[in-house]
Amino acid sequence: MGIDSIIVWLLVGAIAGWLAGLLVRGGGFGLIGNIAIGIVGAVVAGWLLPFLGVNLGAGIFRAIINSAIGAVIVLVLLAMIRRA
Repeated sequence: MGIDSIIVWLLVGAIAGWLAGLLVRGGGFGLIGNIAIGIVGAVVAGWLLPFLGVNLGAGIFRAIINSAIGAVIVLVLLAMIRRA
């Protein structure tokens, strides 16, 4: 894996985490938090969406949308755990 791939992962993670923060809580978690949430969301979406048969878009926009969906799922689960 080259440095360019790592940079793309970080950018997609930051954008997806920021979008998820806007959708779920109304705010972001800082740059590092957004990247972490976005990357975890990408892993969740990479496993869950193909399992459900969902295929959205292509290219970098697909990565951002899928990661944001996964990040929203992660944030909702974290909120549910905090309430319990």
